[in-house]
Formats: sequence, C-alpha cells, structure tokens
Amino acid sequence: MKNNVTMRDIANQLGVSIVTVSKALGDKDGVSEELKSRIKRLATEMNYRYNTPARSMKEGLSYNIGVIIPERFTEISQSFYLRIYQHISRILDTYGYYGILNILNHDDEEQLYLPRIYNEKKVDGIIVLGQVSKKYIELIETMQLPKIFTDFYDEHADIDSVITDNFYGSYEITNYLIQNGHTNIAYIGNIHSTSSIQDRFLGYYKSLLEHNIPMKQELIINDRDERGRDIDIELPSPLPSAFVCNCDRVAYKLSDKLKAKGYNIPQDCSIVGFDNDFYATLSSPQLTTVEVNMVQMATISVNSIMEKINHPGKRFGRVLVQGQIIYRDSVLTLHPNKDDIL
Repeated sequence: MKNNVTMRDIANQLGVSIVTVSKALGDKDGVSEELKSRIKRLATEMNYRYNTPARSMKEGLSYNIGVIIPERFTEISQSFYLRIYQHISRILDTYGYYGILNILNHDDEEQLYLPRIYNEKKVDGIIVLGQVSKKYIELIETMQLPKIFTDFYDEHADIDSVITDNFYGSYEITNYLIQNGHTNIAYIGNIHSTSSIQDRFLGYYKSLLEHNIPMKQELIINDRDERGRDIDIELPSPLPSAFVCNCDRVAYKLSDKLKAKGYNIPQDCSIVGFDNDFYATLSSPQLTTVEVNMVQMATISVNSIMEKINHPGKRFGRVLVQGQIIYRDSVLTLHPNKDDIL
C-alpha cells in the first residue's frame, strides 16, 4: 500500500465523494454511522494519515487527548494502566488523534496542580486512568474540556466514567469459591483506597450474605496504605481456606508469602484474583481470576471522548464493561459435589 494515501483514494475504493470521506473522518453530520465506520476502517487499513497541523489550524483543535495516570499506578510492579493506555493510543490513532501520556506525580496531586497539557491547551479532552484523590477530582471538574474517568468513578455525577463490573465479577468469583466448599473466606484490599477495590469487596460481601456466611472483620485485610502504597499483608490466624484478592498482583504477592511460610496452593489455601494480567499466569499455580476486558474499556473511553468533543454536552453516565471468570488451578474443591453448598 502506498504511503501517501489521500481522501480521493479512499473515496475511489468505496465509490463515494471526497466530501463524504472528509465528513466521515472528521465525524461531521451528513454521513450515516454505518458508512462512517466503513470509511474509518478502510482509512486505517490503507494507512491513511491525517494532516494534523492543517486540520488544527483550520478547526482550532489540537487532535491530542491527554491520558492522566497517577504516578502510584505506574511503578515497575504495575502494568495494568499502561497496557490500557496502549490500547487507548491505538484506538485514538484511528480517529487521527494522538494520546499524550501525563504521569500525575504525588506532589502535583496533593498540591492540586493541573497538568501542563491542559494549561497550555495542548489537548482537546482528558481521560483520567486510575483513581485520583477527592480534592483532585474536584479540580478536574473545573477543567473546561471533555473528560472521562476510566476504571473508577466518584460521586461527582457530571463526570462520565467507564468501569469494569467490579461488583458482579467479585460476587461471581466468591460464589465459585463457596460452590467449591469454601465458607471461611478472606478479602484482601484496602476498601477505602479506590472505588474498584470497594466494589469488589461489596461483591464478595453480597455473596457471603446470600449464603448465610458471617463476615469476619479479621478476614478483611489491608494491602496498601491511604496513599495507595503497598504494605505487608498480615496473615490471619488461623488461616482461612480461601482468599479473594482485589487484583492479581496482590494475589501473586500473597501466594509467594504463603509458600515462603511452607503452605501449598491450593492444597492448604485457595486464592483468586482480579484483572487477568500477567501476574495471573506468573503465579504458580496459575490464578483463577476475573478477566477485565481492557480493549473494550479503552474503546468505549475513546469513542465517548470523541463524541463529547464533537457534541459538547453529550452525557454517558457510568458505563459498565462485563468481565468473565478465567478458571485455572489456584482453587481446591473441598466438596465432591458443588451443589452441596448453595
């Protein structure tokens, strides 16, 4: 495919006018959604590249989207949000946009400094990827441009959010443990840290309630401090038969800690996680976990921010993305018949 693909080339391929192609690639009215999708898909296949400087001068847009990730979610042991950012950047490219990554450091978050990409008008919209503090959320509210929260939400209902269905995913995987005979189940995660961890805890709690299993306060175990920094996981005594972990990284740490103390997984203790990231398969045995559909989360986030740029005032509210349980080898069946405990 030639490198200097033009709108005329795309128009000729589809038998439409150059004006139609221009409107579709610019998300303008007058072209059906079905035809827009066909034109954009063909433009991507043909490696069409938008003339961004010319478009910026003509339309007063930067054709950049800022993606803000709090620094605590970008440390060497964490890759979840950086992987979602990669998906976001790839999808933005199909719109002729660039994703500008902005790492929000601890001091800027605490001192309530808005990112330079906003102050210098370098972006047309903002995607906040990963939970920020309450006060910083209030600051984001003042930003005069389209914005989306991804993988968290807050009481500020005027900021749209895209999240995985944390509550139902945790509810289902806790049900799975109970169906396998487990009734003494711990939850690991600081429930005051993020909305995701809190919702996953509530799903765990609902499962216990439905099965008339009392929740024991000593089995709700912190994994991080109030700033989101990892702390040592304190194992309860006696040890429960299973742990529900708020993410695979924490499940991996727990597994290593238990094995260092001489326990075998899952013979002595079952462990389940959440995310289905690389920690799930790095663990030995590999983790049963809830898979987060990162591609779908990124796609909805990008499509939503594009809609908000083209149609100011557009609202989406809170959009849930369904996850699914990935069954592996970290859960021991304590009863031969799962139907014995319902």
